[in-house]
Amino acid sequence: MTMVIFPSWLKKMGYSPTLCIIILGIFVYAAIFPKTISPYSPDIRFSPYGEPDENHILGTDDMGYDVLTLLIYATRISLIIGVFTGILSLFIGTSIGIVSGFLQGWVDDLMMGVTDITLIIPKIPVIILIAAYLHPSIWILIIVLGLFSWETTARVVRTKTMQIRNSGFVLSSRCLGFSSFSIIIHDIIPVIYPVLLPKFMLTIASAMISEASLSFLGLSDPMMESWGKMIADAFDHGGFIREMWWWFLPPAICMCVTVLAITRIGMIYESNEPEMVFE
Repeated sequence: MTMVIFPSWLKKMGYSPTLCIIILGIFVYAAIFPKTISPYSPDIRFSPYGEPDENHILGTDDMGYDVLTLLIYATRISLIIGVFTGILSLFIGTSIGIVSGFLQGWVDDLMMGVTDITLIIPKIPVIILIAAYLHPSIWILIIVLGLFSWETTARVVRTKTMQIRNSGFVLSSRCLGFSSFSIIIHDIIPVIYPVLLPKFMLTIASAMISEASLSFLGLSDPMMESWGKMIADAFDHGGFIREMWWWFLPPAICMCVTVLAITRIGMIYESNEPEMVFE
């Protein structure tokens, strides 16, 4: 019987927001300033299939590229996909949720109908189909992922907006003659902001996992080096067969740790947010 023992720092991530922020900060720094910590340029080649040594801590891949260098530069692409997908998803979900909850009536019925239809669509097969027919690129991937990850945000924002729309400060703004757009911008969005950050963080984590899945299926940009593509390249070019753990295991660990940190930050923020009562 084998017992899996997790490192103590990994256990602490379950309840320590400080540790999660530090870990996420390290990856963000690597994404913004890769040259300051990368041992080599990503264009330099060495002997292929090299094992880890003092010159190449994580060895080299089938093309002779330093795996640690690829890992550092891949951080940028993975985070860019996650963050921009989160922004697009947040914009769509917030816009639909606010308009639906504020106007109600037939507008609410129409938008929630679209949301319900989108919720029941099997996302991964549809995303795979779209990605297969379009030219693979980072921005196509972001748009496709963003268009299929806004539904839960829209529902949460709609519920919150319906709680706020008849509150005293919103009715006061209406009596003063402010337009619906002005009320949404100045009265509603500042109040619902606390529920947006957790949704944003969870969407980032989900997008990073989805990108890795598409990369593994060969539907990512071949010129784009991400953690998911590193794992896919290792699988396609003999990394698994040759048991080259230094090629596929580090990007998998980085992705798991980053997703866990992002998810926990969002969940901790959401759990610590006080419940507001509107009258």
